[in-house]
Amino acid sequence: MTEPAILLHDLDSAEVANAAKLLRFFGVESESVSLDEFLPCLSKSGTNDSKSVIGGRVICSTDVLEQLIQTIDQSAELSPWWKEQVHSVFVYSGADLQNLERLVRHLTQDDAEFDELPPGPIDFKVTDQLDGLCGAMAGIVGTASASGVASCHVLRTSNALAIDLISTAHGALFLKLTWHDVPIFLSTSRNIIDVDSILPNGVFDIRDHVASALAIVLYVRWAFSGTCWGPAEINACLVIDDPLLKPNYGFINFHELLLRMQQHSFSANVAFIPWNSRRSAPETVKLFKDNPEYYSISVHGCDHGRAEFGIADPLHLYAKSKQALERMTEHEFTTGLACDRVMVFPQGVFSRVAPTALKRAGFIAAANNDTIDSGPNPTATRVGDFWDIAVMKYDDFPIFTRRYPWEGIENFAFDILLGKPAIAVIHHDYCGDDYKRLADFIDRLNLLNCPIVWRNVGEVAKRSYRQKAISLDSREVEMYASELCLENRSERPIRYLIQKRESTPSLIKEIRTDSGRILWSENGSGVSFEVQVNAGETITASIGFNDPSTNGRYGESLPYKARMSARRCLSELRDNYWHTYRQRIADMFGTRQ
Repeated sequence: MTEPAILLHDLDSAEVANAAKLLRFFGVESESVSLDEFLPCLSKSGTNDSKSVIGGRVICSTDVLEQLIQTIDQSAELSPWWKEQVHSVFVYSGADLQNLERLVRHLTQDDAEFDELPPGPIDFKVTDQLDGLCGAMAGIVGTASASGVASCHVLRTSNALAIDLISTAHGALFLKLTWHDVPIFLSTSRNIIDVDSILPNGVFDIRDHVASALAIVLYVRWAFSGTCWGPAEINACLVIDDPLLKPNYGFINFHELLLRMQQHSFSANVAFIPWNSRRSAPETVKLFKDNPEYYSISVHGCDHGRAEFGIADPLHLYAKSKQALERMTEHEFTTGLACDRVMVFPQGVFSRVAPTALKRAGFIAAANNDTIDSGPNPTATRVGDFWDIAVMKYDDFPIFTRRYPWEGIENFAFDILLGKPAIAVIHHDYCGDDYKRLADFIDRLNLLNCPIVWRNVGEVAKRSYRQKAISLDSREVEMYASELCLENRSERPIRYLIQKRESTPSLIKEIRTDSGRILWSENGSGVSFEVQVNAGETITASIGFNDPSTNGRYGESLPYKARMSARRCLSELRDNYWHTYRQRIADMFGTRQ
């Protein structure tokens, strides 16, 4: 399938360059041409003497589109070519506001009204009228920050065919029009987000980028749905940090939580501290084992010491990682409860070399809120790093991003629109209102305009990859976690051409599937290999890494052990007694937070 992307540029090509980078991020190649170059291609499409633009998706400014429309209006020859060859147009506001006003009034054939937005945050809504266009964002209501709607205006039109795609109480920020039977998607923003721009705190918040990011991403995901990268499915998981596996921990009762999961259709993964591996209650372990579709555990540090994965010693980090897995292996041996080999960093802190240690120790991924390492010169996180299925800038080891519920359902919806899994994180105190806030959040997540599959965090990591169809029976896949689960739900065998980013392929010991080792090769960005999955079959491919030249152990002094014991005891006293006592007092005086 061909879905050509055509970037019509003028003298100011900064936004065209940003559009090209954004398209490349989604796996879409584009061509930048001037208006003088485009017109001959348009009129000669389908002939042998000019490059075809059949089915072209055009991206340009209002300044350029106004010139294009004027030219087509004056040419009886070009008008039919426009209708037949152009699929759609995404247009952003140019430098001249008067051009925007003239263009919109020409397209709508009415006296459209333009206004500046009032200062401060602005509530916005994404339409749910156009099925398939807005994806998970359909019907979303959120609040954009002042910076999120900077450099854009709002407009109002009485044209019955105009559809407000992103609107405010003051008018539309993004709307769909039609000109000569071709859909025109008009953004009033002058900016297209630069996916190479730096996120100061390492986290992308769509509320700060509604004008520059949401409109263009909605368009690209719709216009290039047949050729851009997409997820095989949207996975989700709720991660609860810290609890011991005992009937009650803080505000959580695991039997009651199971009832909430069954009622509201979600799953929960406990980020379990390996230091507690000998302290699990048999009845709680049995509850987890009897309900694997709802309950699972992952690895939350090793001792859960302060910034224990924030140090810069790679051998110490490797030994710490191995010890964490050894403790979880012992826990599985004594309880029969398996553990997802996914790391959740204590306090979210990790050093630049920690992901390499995890990879070589046998972890398949990490899940974390923070994406910036704790070193003195931390590696910057770009928009494109965060938008990816997982952050891959640390030795190509995947860090799947998590969010707290109070970051807003719009951020979870935008992550899903990008193809990322929806991983939410809470602590026990979020359940202090008898799970009401949690249930409300889960219900809102499940009501998004997309099918969500709730899994444990290990399965989320294995099944979160991006793919594109090459043919009816071939898929190109980009792998993230060091284990990849491929499920063929079609009625024919599918060949998967798999690529995995790896900066140091020499560290790879083997790549294997359920049937044994397979051949793989290095390429410019990592490694690649192929597997065939028969109809109705599920296959797991995994990458194993060589151990570093160390025994993977380190000595723990008695003072260190004493500090860790004191830390764990104090943390449990805080969670089980102080937090619950404080909540009871707040309830008595009607001051619940």
